[in-house]
Amino acid sequence: DSSFLHFHESDCDIGGSSSCESMLSLNTEKILSQAKLLAEQKRFPFATDNDNTNEELAIAYVLIGNGLYDEAIRHFSTMLQEEPDLVSAIYGRGIAYGKKGLHDMKNAELALFELSRVISLEPDHPEVFEQRAEILSPLGRISEALSDLTKAIQLQPSARLYRHRGTLYFISEDYATAHEDFQRSLELNKNQPIAMLYKGLTFFHRGLLKEAIESFKEALKQKADFIDAYKSLGQAYRELGNFDAATESFQKALLLNQNHVQTLQLKGMMLYHHGSLDEALKNFKRCLQLEPYNEVCQYMKGLSHVAMGQFYEGIKAQTKVMLNDPLPGQKASPEYLKVKYLREYSRYLHAHLDTPLTEYNTDIDLPGNFKDHWAKNLPFLIENYEEQPGLQPHIKDVLFQNFASYKPDVQELICVADHLGSMMQYETPGFLPNKRIHRAMGLATLEVMQAVQRTWANSKVRMNGKTRLMQWRDMFDIAVKWRRIADPDQPVLWLDQMPARSLSRGFNNHINLIR
Repeated sequence: DSSFLHFHESDCDIGGSSSCESMLSLNTEKILSQAKLLAEQKRFPFATDNDNTNEELAIAYVLIGNGLYDEAIRHFSTMLQEEPDLVSAIYGRGIAYGKKGLHDMKNAELALFELSRVISLEPDHPEVFEQRAEILSPLGRISEALSDLTKAIQLQPSARLYRHRGTLYFISEDYATAHEDFQRSLELNKNQPIAMLYKGLTFFHRGLLKEAIESFKEALKQKADFIDAYKSLGQAYRELGNFDAATESFQKALLLNQNHVQTLQLKGMMLYHHGSLDEALKNFKRCLQLEPYNEVCQYMKGLSHVAMGQFYEGIKAQTKVMLNDPLPGQKASPEYLKVKYLREYSRYLHAHLDTPLTEYNTDIDLPGNFKDHWAKNLPFLIENYEEQPGLQPHIKDVLFQNFASYKPDVQELICVADHLGSMMQYETPGFLPNKRIHRAMGLATLEVMQAVQRTWANSKVRMNGKTRLMQWRDMFDIAVKWRRIADPDQPVLWLDQMPARSLSRGFNNHINLIR
């Protein structure tokens, strides 16, 4: 927003200053005429009372505007040799170092040094504190940047300063304080779609979804083609469990930009958790065409394939996530932490694909340590762990079944199951209906009925390859079996079958009480 840095971009591409030397001589006249105008109007910071000095300063500021940072720094330095306390030159040199690029720590340190000198000479100018905050925040020195912005606000509050400070509080996850700043910013200038979007996000991250939705809609009134606002609106509706409204918002974002990776990713995740695996997969594939190294889409692609019984494709995608090792000092992504468990479990499921479900038992077959680490979502560091067998070619993937190809009595079973399963849906905000889980739980209900009916006549059941009297757990095991099939991403394990020491340490069950 600093007006003095928005000149016309130079036609010459700044690869290195040498490639521009020849251009510079051609552009000298243009630069001098721009500088003359700037000096006459004193349209640069800390202009002096001396016209000659102002013209010299203006030339250096025009050089910054044209992206010739090294030339600008040389120009300012020459002036500072003659007049070491020339505030405008110190300030300009600081700006030029900052613009050169903060990826080089030397530039950042020099920029901070110059701006701090300006503050010691002229402590009452808010823009200097703001510029210093702009350099501190990308370096991760957020608390120092915040105190600079607070100082600038004390000197001269403005909508921009409140928005800038709110953004830093937001990054620091202090959503309540961030909300206050965005609110103040909007009071000073109500037409700010970005501030309105962030205000909505401060609600969203505190679980105040209905308030967030209002803010996102307000941002869209101010800027009708605001993709991020549509994306956030979709995500808020998804968290409320409103599938149709969420779909509509995601669609609007994708109409504005069909290659918007984040929207494709979020829409795919929602479709997966709605039980529409085919549709979800299309979004993840599109996402990966645009961003081949997107870990979330790669993980979800692998998961969707496995959930549909397509193990070859699924394990291929999972392996790609596993190869994406975090760099030293970098935090591993949630997908990277989960993918090894999913791959092992996928191999286990594939190996037992042709075995009747009554003949094996996941709780007994999987090693205790593996189950413990998986349930607690710990990094995959398991001593003496023997990997599950790789995919055997003679075990084929699950064939896709068409509803019409089922016999009438099977069709009837499925329709009744869908009806029964839908009765387990919570009719309260925060629960996205999942057709796949509904069907699985409906089929579980029917199988429990069948098992009880058989037991009534016979009193024996077949479990884990043995025949014995039916107990209460056998009924539950039927439901557990279907719940496992419905979503291989979630470990569904009996607690009393876990290793004793892991049980004694207790488990974290995250239960959302209020969304």
